[in-house]
Amino acid sequence: MNIMPVKKLILWIIIILSFSINISAYAHPQSSHISSLKMQLKKLEATFGGHIGVYAVNTANNQHIEYHANKRFPMQSTFKLMLVANVLHKGIKDPSLLQQKINYSKQDIVFWSPVTKKHLKDGMTVQQLCAATTTYSDNTAANLLMKKFGGPKALTAFVHSLDKSLVFRINHYEVKLNSNPKNIQDTSTPATMGKSLRLFAFGNFLSKSKRQQLLTWMREATTGSTRIRAGVPKGWLVADKTGTGDGYGVANDIGVIWPPNHKPIVVAIFTVKDKKNAVRNDKIVAAATRIVIAGFAKSE
Repeated sequence: MNIMPVKKLILWIIIILSFSINISAYAHPQSSHISSLKMQLKKLEATFGGHIGVYAVNTANNQHIEYHANKRFPMQSTFKLMLVANVLHKGIKDPSLLQQKINYSKQDIVFWSPVTKKHLKDGMTVQQLCAATTTYSDNTAANLLMKKFGGPKALTAFVHSLDKSLVFRINHYEVKLNSNPKNIQDTSTPATMGKSLRLFAFGNFLSKSKRQQLLTWMREATTGSTRIRAGVPKGWLVADKTGTGDGYGVANDIGVIWPPNHKPIVVAIFTVKDKKNAVRNDKIVAAATRIVIAGFAKSE
């Protein structure tokens, strides 16, 4: 039996120990960095007086920032991302689907329907309803699409078909979505919404043209100027979908951020309070966005 010379054995021990030390040197700062970000979000949450959930991923290196990312939050209109993505996916198999006309009456119009209320006489195509749902968060447009494609139960089943681990439950039509954080109806998690947005925007679930269409509608969104968009430097592109609750201080936003000359960042930020009469604070969403951006910038 060959016995390794003592000097050679010692050399190998030194190499192994050196390698282990180097691994620790790289791992510890990263762990410390994430802990620092979570502490910043915790302090922000304390100033808010409610609950904050954050899921963000830098697609350049797949680094994640998560804070209460798997906690259920009332979704409000962020569910419309799932709805429109489902319709666009159906349109891949049936190219004529998006051009189908849907007629409706004055009785179908609910609060916040800036686009659909203008087309009572002529109706709107499925594609036009998708655009109104995404860009203007038109509630009647969303309801018409949900009714056409099986209602809340079918939309919930669609999301679960993407991945059984996704947490998503839609129970009502607009404008009767639940905002109470103690009620699991109409809730999802920042992680579920962030992962789904990344799939729709950059995965193979939608065709290239449908991905581009979805992101174009989201870039043209008119409801999020004080949330994620307010947290990024001037000149950065943002595509987002907001959600706002009736009470409980619900202010949500999910979006894609394009820093100049850099791969995009996907982020989902949810906020809610425990009291029904609590008012929302969009500045908290913007502040959380700034924490995420600074965190990713420091890591690179």
